[in-house]
Amino acid sequence: MRLPYCLGCPSWSENAWREYLYPQNARPNEFLGLYSQVFNAVEGNTTFYARPAQATVERWAQTMPEHFRFTAKFPGDISHGGDLREQLSAAETFVQLLSPLGERVSPLWLQLSAAFTPQRLAELAGFIDGLQRPLAVEVRHRDFFAKGDAERRLNRLLLDRSVERICLDPRALFSCTSTEPSVLHAQAKKPKVPPRPAAFTQFPQVRFIGHPVLEANDSFLTPWVEKIAQWIEEGRTPYIFLHTADNLLAAALAQRFHTRLMARLPGLPALPELYREPAAEQLGLL
Repeated sequence: MRLPYCLGCPSWSENAWREYLYPQNARPNEFLGLYSQVFNAVEGNTTFYARPAQATVERWAQTMPEHFRFTAKFPGDISHGGDLREQLSAAETFVQLLSPLGERVSPLWLQLSAAFTPQRLAELAGFIDGLQRPLAVEVRHRDFFAKGDAERRLNRLLLDRSVERICLDPRALFSCTSTEPSVLHAQAKKPKVPPRPAAFTQFPQVRFIGHPVLEANDSFLTPWVEKIAQWIEEGRTPYIFLHTADNLLAAALAQRFHTRLMARLPGLPALPELYREPAAEQLGLL
């Protein structure tokens, strides 16, 4: 039985997941196949930083199941490269690069920087209208979170075009007072914005940036368990991606979220468990 929602992490290539998810002897080139046996979606963070080689995309296409969803981010030189309307040709070239993945790339993600102001909304409208692809947009400028005219105009623009507004929830991350370098780096890099749950289409999009201690996320996850359940009950297919500061426990956090959602939605199937060699038994004294 397939999940009625899309669940995943920012990536699949974490060596540390051999500690609890992947088999100990799993090779890096096996990670995607193993990941896609457990989760049915992944954030396309890698494409924000660099375009994959054509051979890499074809290998992904051979590995990802047909129902799998890869929310590929437009490369940063497109989303952060000036007037969005002038990036349409580059955007189309990028979409063609990913064409072997077919419907698995849905929606595409456009992550805009904090420098993308409300005064540039006409660019966003032109980009969306010129692209004509399933799309979700993440904004970071403060005015888009102020519940004023700028936010209303953004929401109306997206709603009218059936484009989802990606909801980023970093509250758990910023509740952490750790001095670990990975936490400090994540807190410096992620925008400290309030969550804006939106369901402008059948496919709401959520990014949850978690606390490095799994149990410390529970109070922050509680409203998302309810919101995701409500969206599923409405007949929507929500997407939720769970991060931790260094992502070493991102998969464990995603599993934890799903366990709680199963309690809220009786009948929801459990996530598959990958076969792992049992640890060698400790010999005791007779």
